[in-house]
Amino acid sequence: MSKPLTDQEKRKQISVRGLAGVENVADLKTNFNRHLHFTLVKDRNVATKRDYYFALAHTVRDHLVGRWIRTQQHYYEKDPKRVYYLSLEFYMGRTLQNTMVNLALENACDEAIYQVKTYLQIFQDGGTGSAEEADDWLRYGNPWEKARPEYMRPVHFYGRVEHHPDGVKWVDTQVVLALPYDTPVPGYRNNIVNTMRLWSAKAPCEFHLKDFNVGGYIQAVLDKNLAENISRVLYPNDNFFEGKELRLKQEYFVVAATLQDIIRRFKASKFGSTEVVRMDLTTLPDKVAIQLNDTHPAMAIPELMRILVDDEKLSWDTAWDITVRTCAYTNHTVLPEALERWPIDLFQNLLPRHLEIIYEINRRHLERITALYPGDYDRLRRMSLIEECGQKKINMAHLCIVGSHAVNGVAQIHSDIIKDTVFKDFYEVDPQKFQNKTNGITPRRWLVMCNPGLAEVIAERIGEDYIRDLSQLKNLLKFVDDDALIRDIAKVKQENKLKFAVHLEEQYKVKINPNSMFDVQVKRIHEYKRQLLNCLHIITLYNRIKKEPNKAWTPRTIMIGGKAAPGYHTAKMIIKLITAIGEVVNNDSVVGDRLKVIYLENYRVTLAEKVIPASDLSEQISTAGTEASGTGNMKFMLNGALTIGTMDGANVEMAEEAGEENLFIFGMRVKDVEALDQKGYDAMEYYNRIPELKQVMDQISGGFFSPGEPDLFKDIVKMLMHHDRFKVFADYEDYIKCQEKVSALYKNTKEWTKMVIHNIAGCGKFSSDRTIAQYAREIWGMEPSLEKIAAPDDPR
Repeated sequence: MSKPLTDQEKRKQISVRGLAGVENVADLKTNFNRHLHFTLVKDRNVATKRDYYFALAHTVRDHLVGRWIRTQQHYYEKDPKRVYYLSLEFYMGRTLQNTMVNLALENACDEAIYQVKTYLQIFQDGGTGSAEEADDWLRYGNPWEKARPEYMRPVHFYGRVEHHPDGVKWVDTQVVLALPYDTPVPGYRNNIVNTMRLWSAKAPCEFHLKDFNVGGYIQAVLDKNLAENISRVLYPNDNFFEGKELRLKQEYFVVAATLQDIIRRFKASKFGSTEVVRMDLTTLPDKVAIQLNDTHPAMAIPELMRILVDDEKLSWDTAWDITVRTCAYTNHTVLPEALERWPIDLFQNLLPRHLEIIYEINRRHLERITALYPGDYDRLRRMSLIEECGQKKINMAHLCIVGSHAVNGVAQIHSDIIKDTVFKDFYEVDPQKFQNKTNGITPRRWLVMCNPGLAEVIAERIGEDYIRDLSQLKNLLKFVDDDALIRDIAKVKQENKLKFAVHLEEQYKVKINPNSMFDVQVKRIHEYKRQLLNCLHIITLYNRIKKEPNKAWTPRTIMIGGKAAPGYHTAKMIIKLITAIGEVVNNDSVVGDRLKVIYLENYRVTLAEKVIPASDLSEQISTAGTEASGTGNMKFMLNGALTIGTMDGANVEMAEEAGEENLFIFGMRVKDVEALDQKGYDAMEYYNRIPELKQVMDQISGGFFSPGEPDLFKDIVKMLMHHDRFKVFADYEDYIKCQEKVSALYKNTKEWTKMVIHNIAGCGKFSSDRTIAQYAREIWGMEPSLEKIAAPDDPR
């Protein structure tokens, strides 16, 4: 068994993360102590781990600030077209180490902290356990963000609309203030630092002394809380849409604040004079691109129209031309229940002016469709922005398509599906709008940062330029039969597994066999992602080991992680089933360490950075045609895990890049799923025909995994047997056979690792650098720049 390198040994290595001599270690030590004393007002007698983390964060942030300011100055002078990527949520991951990697500071900071006897490892996990609590991430402050109260903007809700000869007025509104917080986002060693701007809701005024009586005070507190609830907690969103007013408020809040910010910045002259402003808003699309990340920021379309028509007094046609040329829409799901449809009465109450604008957009849109397809009333119904069946609702995806100049999916199969089925009518009318932009991942976080050992092994063979140009990974194919590379990659994997085994033992009090196959499925818990298919395999494998305990089984540690939306009952029951199976399997002395089942609690980016480099097998087993793309599949592939998966999402392109023979592909293709839908899926047919499947289902339904509550999983059993839209049983046989191939190959370390090399070499396409360059050229009308800004002066 390979012994992992100590941190001190790693520090001595020449690493792609930068040498300790690049930055003055003495200066970093001085700045660290300065922040501990003068920013945090602590000394080492009373400082906590969190204080040390904050001191280092502020020290590293000092090196960002000059670059951040210089970047904004550069943009101001050059006046380039700006892209505004509107999203309701960003899964950022930890900022400290990512920043150190991108600024080439990691080894210098590592050495500086080591020298002050407070080694970096103590706060790589965030300082204390409480710092990792995702639900209260601002409890102790955020050293990376900067409040910008000077750019606070009013956001209006409710009220009524007045129509006057000189225009339309939205009056008697309730106002909430949007306070921006900026987080620096550094590029990789190019001195460029862009900005992520988040908005916090604030009540519009403080208490008035004249109202300071008991009743007035209490009401003021209630009103303040009500206003600030908008950004207190993001309304949980999964692939189920719930039409709640708070969610719509959140969506409009971020859009309204951002658009005011965009217009303000657009109008400002580069010369900085308040007297000289750019007033010709018809040039907005030449300087501004707005990318709508799914339908959550769809309100940008009617809000921009409101600003242009009501506030800027442009004609409807001019305003519409500007809006369409400025906005573009990325679709992220084909599941009908996930597509946002807002009730008309909710809109009428909360955003009355925007409802009028959407009605007018729809009227003009349907006039165009009528002209193209006279008499085709069914097409009009299908393409309308307003759904009339039952409760009247606004289809936000239709609004996005009509109001954007480009519409894209996030994997080729996904983009084909939205053209062929989900948005087929719209594609037939405007085929030029529809594109594909396959997702990507950043190799800086998902290789250099989280798997430095593998990054170094690769750099030793092909150099370090692949970090900026991931397509260079294909050069690894020249070494696919090289015994030294095969040995080094296998060694790095084993070291990562040993480290993760230690982490599991510390965090979960579970001891696992690091020589077992680490079989991992980590993603949101959802029926279409088919964690249940994984469960069926686990139970089948358990039954086989129990039946033939003396057989030479390939040992597996199966790890499943993910979060369920709060109101998603089935997802929560899936988690209960996983843990119940684990209770039985892990405590069975006959099975021993040949099979372990671990549910990874609180799965998040930070945990992903640990488990993905340690994984041998990546489970990507959604029903064909349901996963838009996935990015976890790419992260596992880049980190040397082999994929068992269906031909769904980006799996299809992964198989094209690495060779289908280098993935474990099983199950129905999209056409097979469609054919089964036509025929009619009958789960009972599979249950009655496949003895092992019948045994597994009988165990679940009979209380084998829940002896104290035999009917605990009755809802899951009922769903699988009678109304499973995702056809788990249809792929069961092929999945089990494919898993047998996985177990057989895993015994041959050399051949397994050669397949790993093919996969890593095939990852070049899946860099976010490639994805963003395609967005820039093909949607935003921009040429990506590789220009490196001059480094600022010493931050001190």
